[in-house]
Amino acid sequence: MTVTPETTDRPAEQDAGTVDVVVVGAGISGIGAAYHLGRRDAATTYVVLERRARIGGTWDLFRYPGVRSDSSIFALSWPWEPWRGKEYVADGNQIRDYMEDTARKHGIYPHIRFNTHVRSADWDSATDTWTVHVTENGVDKRYRSRFVFFGSGYYNYDEPYNPDFPGIETFSGRVVHAQQWPDDLDYTDKRVVVIGSGATAVSMVPALARKAAHVTMLQRSPGYLFSIARINPVYSALRTVLPNKASYNIIRGIALAFEKVLWVIARTFPNAVRKFVRWQNVSRLPKGYPVDVDFKPRYNPWDERMCLVADGDVFEEIGKGRLEVVTDHIDNFDSSGVVLKSGRHLDADIIVKATGLQLQALGGVRVSVDGTEVKPQDKYSYKAHMLDGVPNLFWCIGYTNASWTLRADMTARASAKLMDYMDANGYTHAYPHLGSEPIAEKSTWDLQAGYVQRSLHALPKSGTKRPWVVRQDYLADAVDFRFLDKIDEDMVFGTVRRPAELVG
Repeated sequence: MTVTPETTDRPAEQDAGTVDVVVVGAGISGIGAAYHLGRRDAATTYVVLERRARIGGTWDLFRYPGVRSDSSIFALSWPWEPWRGKEYVADGNQIRDYMEDTARKHGIYPHIRFNTHVRSADWDSATDTWTVHVTENGVDKRYRSRFVFFGSGYYNYDEPYNPDFPGIETFSGRVVHAQQWPDDLDYTDKRVVVIGSGATAVSMVPALARKAAHVTMLQRSPGYLFSIARINPVYSALRTVLPNKASYNIIRGIALAFEKVLWVIARTFPNAVRKFVRWQNVSRLPKGYPVDVDFKPRYNPWDERMCLVADGDVFEEIGKGRLEVVTDHIDNFDSSGVVLKSGRHLDADIIVKATGLQLQALGGVRVSVDGTEVKPQDKYSYKAHMLDGVPNLFWCIGYTNASWTLRADMTARASAKLMDYMDANGYTHAYPHLGSEPIAEKSTWDLQAGYVQRSLHALPKSGTKRPWVVRQDYLADAVDFRFLDKIDEDMVFGTVRRPAELVG
């Protein structure tokens, strides 16, 4: 008889131990959470479970040429560990090295378990503990903890958005997705067509163009490309004359203010920003270029994220003739390239899909409370880091209009603050409670980007008033956290006697 995987007896799980906190993910959120856990109490025990073989999260996943920050690195770096480089926009490998160095410097590295896939997390109200089931280096194990912190972001790391293009199977060249960039791909002197116009495509195409024979960025419609200096001379001067910590804080403050002001102006005076971006594009493109064909979006600024162009590199490569932007729709693929609706044919040796992401709650981990599965999309988000009715669980949900790290750090501090409050009062569980009255609902994210609109069903709900609203406003959240936040607002606390082996 053939034995199927369903009927095969799995080896018994190994007990991996008991800690105060299980942190899922060793990216920006997870390393930041670990830092704040290490600071709150020397007796606090925690483990960081990372599915990949290295620190980095998103910055280890994305390995395509040209990968870089899409916001200021001074906002993307942690406020408690100053960025020491001179760049304003940093490359992906620099960001990952910074994260690695930070984890080693602050003693976080020994707490990380690499090659560990978290499969499920089950809450038991009889003992007020989580049991986290994992596969660690091929071995099934279980961790038990008082709290779980999901620093796993909201990307589906395994399955990017992969539209089914007609006839692509007939293409004789190589087809790759930007999220799954192969190490062995040699694009030197090759004709490359990149499908997409978001931040991934915009950062990738100039890097490809420097080695490829020719690169075409094929887009259905234009996006906003906003040029900014990779290295700001004023900031560099500040770094020279002031100590690193002082200059970092000043530059970080300026960067946060600039990004906030730009977003407010874009939302308040969209036509003015539209005209400014067009003027900037025209000034960098070859004379006579049809700007309104390839660089005139149909939507207002910040309906979707604006793409940063470091040192105008996209426009520079267009000027050199090594990069072409084509605005058209795909009709089908053939053996030698892409046939467009207009009838034009794009010859290609390599096709790169920069077609976007798929969103996924809680890293795809199955979560249950007393045997009942938790569906995040059916829950309301509380202070953008907890779910209603789910005890002792935290999840970082970043901003769409600002650096991910801003909310990640706030989430980590809020989580540590709640743990301190619970310990001081002898509580073993805490969860947000909606109450019996229905509340108004709004979209968790206000972006019109395809990856958001495709996956709204994967995200938790947002109310319209605090503490149940998910805001895209770092300044308002920072003021709330510092001056308005009430730790017990709409919260239920309680205590159970836990077995001695579970007492941290």
